[in-house]
Amino acid sequence: MSTNPYQQGPGQPGGPAGPREPFPGQANPSWMGRIEPEYYRPAPGTYTAPLPALGPPQPGRAGSGMRAGGLLALTIGGAMLAFLSLLLVVPFLVANTGVGGFIVGFVVSLIPLSAVLLTVHAIDRWEPEPKRLLFFAFTWGAAVSVAVTLLIQPFFALTFQFSDVADLPTYMATVQAPVVEEFAKASGLLLLLLLARKHFDGPVDGVVFAFTIAGGFAFTENILYFGRAIAESVSPATDLAQIFLLRGVMSPFAHAIFTGTTGLIMGFAARRWHSGASVLAFFVGLVPAMILHNRWNSMGAGFLAEYILIQVPIFVLAVVGIILLRVAENRLTRQRLMEYSAAGWFSSAEVDLLATPRGRRTALHWAAGYNRRPQMKAFLHAATQLAFIRQRILSGRDVPLHQAEEQQQLQRILALRAAVAG
Repeated sequence: MSTNPYQQGPGQPGGPAGPREPFPGQANPSWMGRIEPEYYRPAPGTYTAPLPALGPPQPGRAGSGMRAGGLLALTIGGAMLAFLSLLLVVPFLVANTGVGGFIVGFVVSLIPLSAVLLTVHAIDRWEPEPKRLLFFAFTWGAAVSVAVTLLIQPFFALTFQFSDVADLPTYMATVQAPVVEEFAKASGLLLLLLLARKHFDGPVDGVVFAFTIAGGFAFTENILYFGRAIAESVSPATDLAQIFLLRGVMSPFAHAIFTGTTGLIMGFAARRWHSGASVLAFFVGLVPAMILHNRWNSMGAGFLAEYILIQVPIFVLAVVGIILLRVAENRLTRQRLMEYSAAGWFSSAEVDLLATPRGRRTALHWAAGYNRRPQMKAFLHAATQLAFIRQRILSGRDVPLHQAEEQQQLQRILALRAAVAG
């Protein structure tokens, strides 16, 4: 008996299976990515038309130039903004922490940052986002959003209307910080959604990008707090330990959860594939982020009780929500690939291997035994991309553009299957 999990079955190209439409209800296997019946269309069959040559979209094709130009502008513009922002942020940090405090703060801040980025990696494993977009998100959070906060903060202080000067720090922490910081962080999300919408087309993508931006922002903010503990305290080690316990142990995901709510709402709007809905979701998504941020900064004398009774449940709810998002994304991927299976592109056994966590582990383990793990990994990634391309087709917007992309991806799938099979 063959040990190859990709031995051809009757549903693969070349077999007798023909295209067929799913039963009612199958097209929407979960609450994520639901499509309207009028937009549904069966996956292309294996004999409908010859596939175009594998390669990038041809110049001049509708939408391709705009998308490529948007990514280029995002990359170049983001790099320039990050560089200019560092010219403001780094001197600000050094002036408030001293060189020694800055170095210690930088090193210690890597610990909570690692926790956030490892979480992003775990969430993003199913359909990994391009590294350059994740890098853009991180630098936006660590540099650009901090610079925006520093520039807006003095003007925001002018709105202070209380007579008691002692109320100013409270006002800045509970009103200014939630409003300005969440706006600055979420602006990066809006740019990603408008200029890289191919890679930002669902709530999981929104959470991944939001967590990455927030992780960068918290990293820079932690440098400031940890560095001040070194520079301004008579007992630096004790104060640093206390602040690290609060920010690095008890709340490394605070900013991630704040901004994550914005990313989640914008991700659901991205499913509609409409720029107006994306902008509206940006403003709507800021509301829960600012409220959560305000509640965190408002904790005072009863901090420990509120932390246990309110903040811990919020964190648990966030974890459960992310798990549910991942489960729904897996189901959606499986359904879309089953539609290609019905059209003859995959066998049912292949879909189980491509669209379930256990199946993917089995496929990778098998491929490693034949020194084909990189090829298998690329095949899994390409199949997931194909499922999400189909989801964009079924959204009813820019259908010809996405269908052209689908044809190219199907051609790539065939080449990758051949590479895996050897």
